Amino acid sequence: MEHYFTNNQDLKSEIREINFSYDAYNFMFKSDNGVFSKNKVDYASLFLVKTFFANNERSYNKILDIGCGYGFIGIVLSKVLKQHVSMCDINKRAVHLCKINADLNEVDVDVFISDIYENVEDKYDLIITNPPIRAGKEVLINFIKGGLARLNKDGEIWFVISKDKGAKSLKKELEKDYTCHLVGRSKGFWVIRAKN
Repeated sequence: MEHYFTNNQDLKSEIREINFSYDAYNFMFKSDNGVFSKNKVDYASLFLVKTFFANNERSYNKILDIGCGYGFIGIVLSKVLKQHVSMCDINKRAVHLCKINADLNEVDVDVFISDIYENVEDKYDLIITNPPIRAGKEVLINFIKGGLARLNKDGEIWFVISKDKGAKSLKKELEKDYTCHLVGRSKGFWVIRAKN
């Protein structure tokens, strides 16, 4: 079975468009086979973005969207916050689409291929992610704990996770070393903010 966190060069391309509005901002995304939530904006990603905007009380100089897919989270943040966002994913097709979508939506981003944090060289004030739950618990933990190691002082990582896919145990594990807050919950999803 093919997953959105793998690369299948032989997968047939079927480009489609996804339209999305947030406040006064209108977005258009190109999507394709082989990427996460190819037909619509994923509810968990949407909930993460809306929860972030509703509860964020500070500004961030450096932002990373990891596991960016075709670019929904990072592009919306860049447009609304009017600032630069770095974005990465292991999926080459997703990264290609993300670059196209950045141009379409006229945002200031840089997009690159990375297996989790393998090619991430900088440190950030904010890392935001809807991690690939289907990739397994070890990958999920690497997304979050690996991100906490790449935060600047007082940096934060915001992520969304299904309550039924290990949210409680992950939050409990993170609380051994980090400050964690459950910022929002909806339809079985939790948005958690962790600080180093």
